Amino acid sequence: MRLENDSMGEVAVPEDALFGASTQRALDNFPISGRTLPDAFIRSLGLIKLACARANEELGLLSTEKSRLIQLAAREIAEGALARHFPLDVFQTGSGTSTNMNANEVIANRVSELADEPVGSRRPVHPNDDVNLGQSSNDVIPSALHVSVAVALHTRLAPALSRLANELETKARAFEAIVKIGRTHLMDATPLTLGQEFSGYAAQARKAADRAQRAATRLRELAMGGTAVGTGINCQPGFAGRVCRHLSEETGLEFVEARNHFEAQAARDDAVEVAGALAAIAAGLTKIANDIRLLGSGPRAGLGELKLPSTQPGSSIMPGKVNPVMCEILVQVGLHVQGLTQTVALCGRDGHFELNATLPLLAHCLHEAIQCLSNAVAIFTEKCVAGLEADADRCRELVDRSLMLVTALNPIIGYDAAASVAKEALETGRTLREVVLAKKLVDAARLDRVLDPKSMTGPAA
Repeated sequence: MRLENDSMGEVAVPEDALFGASTQRALDNFPISGRTLPDAFIRSLGLIKLACARANEELGLLSTEKSRLIQLAAREIAEGALARHFPLDVFQTGSGTSTNMNANEVIANRVSELADEPVGSRRPVHPNDDVNLGQSSNDVIPSALHVSVAVALHTRLAPALSRLANELETKARAFEAIVKIGRTHLMDATPLTLGQEFSGYAAQARKAADRAQRAATRLRELAMGGTAVGTGINCQPGFAGRVCRHLSEETGLEFVEARNHFEAQAARDDAVEVAGALAAIAAGLTKIANDIRLLGSGPRAGLGELKLPSTQPGSSIMPGKVNPVMCEILVQVGLHVQGLTQTVALCGRDGHFELNATLPLLAHCLHEAIQCLSNAVAIFTEKCVAGLEADADRCRELVDRSLMLVTALNPIIGYDAAASVAKEALETGRTLREVVLAKKLVDAARLDRVLDPKSMTGPAA
């Protein structure tokens, strides 16, 4: 162990740790869940410290050498090289001050290593006076939340959803000639093509990708420059704009200084809006996954219109059973995400006065939702959708047995007569065609044209 000091006194810190006294106190105080803050969040925190060093150098507040060294250490954090030095629990001080100081201390101590000074000496840079110059945890942590979540939405979730949409569009084209029975209220309805059905799923996935991209833009405003309560005390004019410009260059996304710093630090409405988008995405994906597993149910006693890829044995007792496990993981992830987004909404509601004190939990929930959705969508696309096949014979069988083809007779014999035909066919076991011809309601040639399922898959000519 080595001894370090903070404003409260002396603290023993592990000799090989790059963090310092403030982090060690938090480590001792918050042994809650064993879950550390998301890696993506810590990486973005490193980028913010890098951008702040550049901005302070440009403003003449930090020497070129100090700025260079801080940037080197911050870059290592941004690249994940110092991840083991960020051990703090998600459940900590609600402002994330412990994690902000964790970053400040790691950078200062790493700089000491780079400059051949003793770790913990605070030479040649000080964690507060130099690394945290012009900053507060109250503007740094909300900014890290926005940057990290926006990057994750843009680089992980949106591309995964786009790939799913592409694969569903491919299936829609492949299945465009296969006529099947439609279902509303889980009951037989008029026909459509399997391609039309899949085009709906593809549109859902495409809209989901668009929602993810739009959600990323909702996080473009950063709290940097507001410092403690939004007034900007101890921060030089132009600092925040420079930080945002450097972050934009580093990430390829546009970030700007918040129009109102009091809103940017006191409220987390933007995070709640993103959670709403994630909830909508999760709901849509769950619908798609449930439909596909129902369409593939069976193989003998279910719907059986789709053949799902076999990925693993489905039972420890029933030989040969194969389950729709890829659909099931996506459904479970959707349920998990719905819960996470509800937590985000509650976090946004429970901010008080000039700061929302649920920031680490917000970071955990949003990143957990994005990571699980991104991974589940990628696996679902690869191991389920890409290998889907249609059972055209089964689709045709169910269409031929359906009574809802009678709907096409409405314009010819009227609703009441058509309903009577359907009822009699059901009770007697005869086909619609047999009942209509027996009642002499329509001649055979015209009836064949009217009851052609393919003709029912679009508007009347």
